[in-house]
Amino acid sequence: MNEYKIIDEKNWQRAAHCAIFRNCIEPNFCVTFEVDVTNFYRKVKEQNLSFTLSMVYAVCKCGNEIENFRYRFVDDAIVLFDKIDTAFTWLNLETELFKVVNVPLSDNLQSYVELAKKTAESQAEYFIAPLGNDVFQCSPMPWVTYLHISHTNSGKKDNATPLFDWGKFRAVNGKLLMPLSVQVHHSFVDGLHVGKFADRLQSYLDGL
Repeated sequence: MNEYKIIDEKNWQRAAHCAIFRNCIEPNFCVTFEVDVTNFYRKVKEQNLSFTLSMVYAVCKCGNEIENFRYRFVDDAIVLFDKIDTAFTWLNLETELFKVVNVPLSDNLQSYVELAKKTAESQAEYFIAPLGNDVFQCSPMPWVTYLHISHTNSGKKDNATPLFDWGKFRAVNGKLLMPLSVQVHHSFVDGLHVGKFADRLQSYLDGL
């Protein structure tokens, strides 16, 4: 598990907001928006990299840059992780069943994609072990250009792991637009922070 610091709730500005949403029946909310992947798709294909794994890297890199996305509940305490790693679904084409693959986030796109691809292809099990708190969960769904997405609910209200999904991109006026969804725990993340993430991600996709 990555390192974290325990938050002193008595001196934490977000304490009241966290407590209110932590007691909600459904404390998570999900936002779907479109991202322009025109430049990103071209660049990763020029480097012969997997678009899917490159997107996992992009969303997790940008998610790490938003502090609120790194808060979690650990043993009933509120903590802030120094770093969040990646977990993603990977389809077995023969069985048409997915496996969940856990890969540390690196500082470099190409090295991450190479490690993620090697790990995904060599992993025989569909599920190795329960995921830790210190991951972002990514689940690409490239078969549908969706307008909305929902997720299964484990019933664990303290599960604050952000979920990232994206669908099939479409060509619009020479651009490739793709739906991307972010599910977050309202105890830690507001719409403002989702907006910051969206801006950060689009800047990264444009500037690669």
